[in-house]
Amino acid sequence: MISRTKITQTFLFGILAALAVRPVSAQEPADTLQPDPRTGLPVVTLNEAIQMALTVSPTYVRAQGDQDVAFAQRRQAWGSWLPTLTTSGASNTNFSTITRVDQNTGLPVESGTTSTTYSAGISSSLEIFSGFRRSAEMRSSSAGIESADAALVSREFQVVLETKQTYYNALAADELVRVSDRRIERAEESAKISRDKLAAGSAIRSDTLRAVVELGNAELQRLNAVTARATAEASLARLVGLDGSVRPLRDSSLFAPVTIDTVQLRIEAVQSAPTILAADAGADVAAANVSVARAQYFPSLTASGSLGWANTAVSGTDARDWNNSWNFRLGVSWPLFNGFVRETNVSRQAANRDAARATANDTRRQVNALLTQYLASLAAARQRYNIAVTSLAAATEDLRVQQARYRLGASTFLEILVSQVSVDQADIDRVQAALDYLVAKAQIEALIGREI
Repeated sequence: MISRTKITQTFLFGILAALAVRPVSAQEPADTLQPDPRTGLPVVTLNEAIQMALTVSPTYVRAQGDQDVAFAQRRQAWGSWLPTLTTSGASNTNFSTITRVDQNTGLPVESGTTSTTYSAGISSSLEIFSGFRRSAEMRSSSAGIESADAALVSREFQVVLETKQTYYNALAADELVRVSDRRIERAEESAKISRDKLAAGSAIRSDTLRAVVELGNAELQRLNAVTARATAEASLARLVGLDGSVRPLRDSSLFAPVTIDTVQLRIEAVQSAPTILAADAGADVAAANVSVARAQYFPSLTASGSLGWANTAVSGTDARDWNNSWNFRLGVSWPLFNGFVRETNVSRQAANRDAARATANDTRRQVNALLTQYLASLAAARQRYNIAVTSLAAATEDLRVQQARYRLGASTFLEILVSQVSVDQADIDRVQAALDYLVAKAQIEALIGREI
């Protein structure tokens, strides 16, 4: 009797080599990827694919830009507490002519003078009191940085999830090509048996015809599998920023059973999931913006001053007199009524705050529901995989027995075909279950924001 545990261990780390990748310690440039000796396509590991995808992903690059903008807004909020400083300078040249009559000759004589005016100045202003607007802007900018950081982490894990799904699809497509190759080998072996028995006069013509049909179906399945693999590899190449196609690395180190403390994982997800952190930070930004809008109801106090210098030089003279001037101004501004613009702005920001809070609460419920779904999918995929492994071993053994019985004339060729179909379906189910397991695991990791 075949041991199920032994079967599971054998297929888990053997046949499922196509659904795993080897970890690497550092990112490698795209031009250093090693080619596949069979096809010449560049081969990429999962870690390499993730790093390359993060480099070229438009949404991740945009999230990085939003983070830079958030820090710039924070710097601007700090700058509003400092005085402004402006310098100026100018030079203006005037030429004038005077026509007079020479008393000696009686002829008109023209003379001209040139004057150049130089000026320079420096001015500064400082908002002493802004109606608490600057304090609210500081809180808003701080919350904006937290929101941008959380959004960047959330986007990073979404890119990682998309990359893993595409990577696993390419691995599964490549493994399905190998499944088709094994089906062709079994069909060729069965066809050979039927031809030998037909030549010996112990089989009928229809057996060889059925064998030919099965071989044709196997070849058609392989053609479809090759097409699906090409599509998956092209999708992976686009995702990592390469032209053409790229082949994922086959290794047996990724597909390994994981033990999950579902209670602790749920607590962690609800508290620190990237999407929840981003939603909470967005709610904080919206609340701070309400305070910014309300600051319009308070007066503002501004101090300003300037210092200037001016000099006019006239041609033919040595005048170098500088005129200095300065002024200082302290002003108060308090808009008492502006056509309900302030009220509309406050109402708009309050509505945004309430919507952001509702979104944050709904995000928590959504994360909780998705975690339940992904954990169920993980457990179901694991169980389906174990069943498929056992079914594959049983179907393979049954096919061997049916082929032996057919050689002895104790079985029909139709029974061989039924056994072959069972082997093929179990092999496909094994690959699909393994793919579902890896995808469900990747979904959980993207949801909680860490590897498991």
